[in-house]
Amino acid sequence: MGIEVEANTVARLLKCLGYSLRVNRKRIESGSKNPPSKEVRNQQFEYIGELRERYAARGHAIISIDTKKREMVGNFKNAGATYEQDAQDVFDHDFLSNASGVAIPYGIYDTRSNCGAVFVGTSYDTPEFAVDCIAGWWKQFGRHRYEPKILILADGGGSNGCRPRMWKWQLQKVLCEGCGLEISVSHYPAGCSKYNPIEHRLFSEISKNWAGQPLRNYQTVLNYISTTATKTGLRVEAKILRKTYEKGRKISDKDFKTFKETHIESHSTLPKWNYSFTPSQTKM
Repeated sequence: MGIEVEANTVARLLKCLGYSLRVNRKRIESGSKNPPSKEVRNQQFEYIGELRERYAARGHAIISIDTKKREMVGNFKNAGATYEQDAQDVFDHDFLSNASGVAIPYGIYDTRSNCGAVFVGTSYDTPEFAVDCIAGWWKQFGRHRYEPKILILADGGGSNGCRPRMWKWQLQKVLCEGCGLEISVSHYPAGCSKYNPIEHRLFSEISKNWAGQPLRNYQTVLNYISTTATKTGLRVEAKILRKTYEKGRKISDKDFKTFKETHIESHSTLPKWNYSFTPSQTKM
């Protein structure tokens, strides 16, 4: 309009018009071409709530499980800031060749006792790894607190997702037949992993505890995990699991069909997300 104004005037006018600096919001659902409807997701959340109340009333174990972000072990930058007189010097690039290994923290959060156990793997995040971690938790902690009946809350994807056949196969072979457990599993719908209790009750606290600290070796990783605590009573145990796991192991359609008919039993109208292993097939 031919009117000369200063930058401050432009800023003031923009503010009057309701403008301000804003960041992008992740609100558009993506991923699955046919995501579950809000009604279906709400039905699953209500069912998980009912299961948790039922198991808690009977004194049974309720565990929330997930794999935390894979970390490179070495002198690498870790997000966050710490009080230091001088900043710590780390590598300028995160090259795997400079790492002494990788750390894959697999967490088991006991919702009833507000305790966590994290098993740090050194190879790959596979269904076998996930089940071995749960078995380790049961043998070291769970069996001293509860009867052999567990409700497992898990995300819909990953090594302990609702799709991997090996996950269900290993649950039966390692936990049911090996540890004598009766298991029920409920998965959160796709895109709802943030509601899994382990995310905001355990993993977030670990991230805050080691924020800004380079994870230079495995002992450092274990120390920061095991010293994680909150005013509400959270306590965490950490252990390294150096077993090597093979990626891409498959179960044939024929074998899984027989296994599913014999061992897996749905316990809701949403069978993909809720299933259990029949007690008659376990060693009690």
